[in-house]
Amino acid sequence: MKLDLLLKNISYNVLREFSGEITAVVHDSRIVTAGALFICLRGLDFDGHKFITQAVNAGAAAVLIEDDFTGEIPPYIGVISVKNTRRAMAFIAANFHGNPAEKMRLIGVTGTNGKTTTTYFIEELLRNCGRKTGLIGTVGISACGKLLDIEFATSTTPDPPELHKIFAQMLELGVQDVVMEVSSHALALFKMEGLVFDVGVFTNLTQDHLDFHGTMENYREAKAQLFAQSRFGVVNSDDESSQTMLNFLGENPFCTYGIENSADLKALHIEYCENTIFDLEIKNGLRRFVLANKGRFNIYNSLAAIGTAKALGILLDDIQKAFNLGLTGVPGRIQSVPNRRGLNVLVDYAHSPDGLENIIKAVRECTKGRIITLFGCGGDRDKTKRPIMGKIAAELSDHVILTSDNPRTENPLEIIAQIKEGVADTPYEIHENRRDAIFAGINLLNPEDALIIAGKGHEDYQIIGTKKHHFDDFEVASEVLNEA
Repeated sequence: MKLDLLLKNISYNVLREFSGEITAVVHDSRIVTAGALFICLRGLDFDGHKFITQAVNAGAAAVLIEDDFTGEIPPYIGVISVKNTRRAMAFIAANFHGNPAEKMRLIGVTGTNGKTTTTYFIEELLRNCGRKTGLIGTVGISACGKLLDIEFATSTTPDPPELHKIFAQMLELGVQDVVMEVSSHALALFKMEGLVFDVGVFTNLTQDHLDFHGTMENYREAKAQLFAQSRFGVVNSDDESSQTMLNFLGENPFCTYGIENSADLKALHIEYCENTIFDLEIKNGLRRFVLANKGRFNIYNSLAAIGTAKALGILLDDIQKAFNLGLTGVPGRIQSVPNRRGLNVLVDYAHSPDGLENIIKAVRECTKGRIITLFGCGGDRDKTKRPIMGKIAAELSDHVILTSDNPRTENPLEIIAQIKEGVADTPYEIHENRRDAIFAGINLLNPEDALIIAGKGHEDYQIIGTKKHHFDDFEVASEVLNEA
C-alpha cells in the first residue's frame, strides 16, 4: 500500500519521500520485514526512536517519528513525522487492513470488573439470536463461537496492528457483531482511536491500575473515553462513576441498569440457590430471568448484556429465552473444580479489591460452612491495593491463605508482607509457593466449606522475574483433589 493511502485521516509532515509499496505496519524492530513501515513509539521504559537503525537494517522502507525527534536517520528510506505516533498508528493500522471495523457493529465493554463475563454474555446472547459474532478479550479471541488460533494478540485489548488484523479476519469469516473488552490502558494509549462503537457498556469503577493512571480521576476519564466514541451507552446506575460516562456520551441515547438505584432495567426479587433468579423491571412490567451463573455481580453483568441486546434491536422475548436456556460461564470465573471427594473448590480471576469482595460475597451466598480464601497480588503493579485486599479477605472469610501471584521482579515475600498489613484477627497462614498453598487450602476443607483460589483464573502461567512458567490453578487443584 502507498504511504499516502496509509496516512489517510492523519495530519503529518513528509520529511523524506517514499514512493514504493508498504508491505507491513510494525512498532517492534525485532519483527520488521522488508518493505515495512516502522512506527516509533515512546513508552514508560523505552523509546522506539532508538531502534530506527535496527529497523532499517531489518528492511524497513519508511519510519514514522514524532515531530520533536532530532536524531539521525539512515538514508534511502521514507520519513514521516506526526505529533503522536501512538494515535497515528491506530488510523494507519485501520487503513492498512481496509478499515474492516467500519463494516461490522462494534460493542465495547469497559470497567474495573465484569468486562470478560459481560462480553461473553453479550456475544452468546447475540449468537443465540442468529447473529454472527466475534469476541475479543482477556480469555481469547473467537469468531462464530469458535476460538481463533491467533498468536499475535498481546493483551486484553490488542495493539492496533494486531487488532485491525483480527477485525479483517473476522470480516472474512462473516462476522457481523464484534464484542470486545476495552481496557483503560487501551483507551489511554490511543489503541481505540478512529473506532466508532455502536454500543459502549460501563460495568463499574473501583481501585485498580493506579500504578499506570496515577489517580482515580485519571482512571475514570480514561474509561469514559469509550463513550465519547459510542453511539449508544449502557451504564450501571448503581456506580457513582456512571454520570461521568454519560457526560462523555453527550447527547447520544443511553440505557441504565442496576439493583439499588432507579434504572431503565432493574433487578428485583432476587433469589440465590442452584441458579440466580430475578425479576427484570421494565416499563411494561416484570420479566423473570434465570441465570446459571452465581452471584449478585453476575446479575449486573446480565443486566448490561440485556441492555446491549435491546439497544441492538433484539426482542426482549428472545433475550429472555437465551438467558433461561443457560449462558455458559467464562473459564476461570467462579469455575468449580470437579472432584470425587465432594469438596467445593472454586477458581476465579478476581485480582482487585472490588473483584475479591464480589467473589467472596457470591460464594458466601451459597455456602453453609467456612469460606477459605487463597490469593496473592501481582508484582510491579499497584502496591496500594495490597493491604486493602488483605483487609477484605480477612473481613469476609473465615480463613485466609496468602501466597504468590505473579511476583515478576519483586520479592514475593515482601508482596505478601504488604498484603498481611490489612489482615487483622481472621486466622491466616502463608505459603509463598502457590502449589503448596493450594495443597494446604484443600486439606483444610470440610464438606460444607468452600475454597476460593483467586487472582489468576484462566491464566496458565506464573511470571517469576521476567520469565513465564507454566502454572494453572485449575489444573493444580484438580491434581490435588483427585489424587488417590
